[in-house]
Amino acid sequence: MTRFIETYRGAASPWECDVTEHFTMAFYFDRIAQAEAAVAAELGLLDRLREGRFTRRYDVRLAHEQRAGSAFHVESTVLDGGGHLRLGHRVVNSVIDEPTTWFDTHWDGVEAPRGNPAVWDGPEFAARAEPADLAGLIPSMAGRVRPGDLDEFGRMGLAGMVHKFSDAAVQFGGALGLTADYIKTARHSFSAFELRLRIARSPRLGETYRIDSGLAHLGNTSLRYLHVLRDARGTEIARVDRYGVQLDLDTRRPAPLAPELRKRAERLLLPA
Repeated sequence: MTRFIETYRGAASPWECDVTEHFTMAFYFDRIAQAEAAVAAELGLLDRLREGRFTRRYDVRLAHEQRAGSAFHVESTVLDGGGHLRLGHRVVNSVIDEPTTWFDTHWDGVEAPRGNPAVWDGPEFAARAEPADLAGLIPSMAGRVRPGDLDEFGRMGLAGMVHKFSDAAVQFGGALGLTADYIKTARHSFSAFELRLRIARSPRLGETYRIDSGLAHLGNTSLRYLHVLRDARGTEIARVDRYGVQLDLDTRRPAPLAPELRKRAERLLLPA
């Protein structure tokens, strides 16, 4: 596959938007799951995707917002993964035909198909330092895998998992002081512009899990949320880094953290 092919076309429904008043991350992943399955079928790898048992990594950059009623489509291709399968997806504004979001996806341990890969026109994702110690993570989500969390393969899907991470982000935001009342009155909320998701395996129906969260970076307007999903034995299933800013919901521009929120954030900051 040396070119991008269309793997999804649709729109952002109002009920798929969040308190930040734009298309929520889990529904991006809902569309990417469809795109990923379409590419896997094209490459003869759908059974491999159904089987799982390999680590998937998703590096995501959001350049422009999708809001309620936005028309968009997804274009996908095979990229140079240096031996393993690497897929590129770009979410495109269908009205002006410009990319708004990029997904750089790696299937570790899955052999790449023969042929010339396409040229990636998306962003490069630099390595980021991990926190030195995760002992400061706090509980932010717990539950059981429900039928509505499952994908077409009968396991917790990308959208189901990212919905749980989004719930964890709301809980963690509350610990920072980004409560529902604060968002409503201050008109400020956390908005991610980059996400790094690593999935070691996908939980099954009825499996219990928990998520713990911490703050891995604190800037003037910028924050980095870290969420770690574990099973009942404490084994890591997946983790996600969400890089974002406190967003002014009226100007749609970054805004400095209020002093009280900064004090709370400093107490939750993980050691570098």
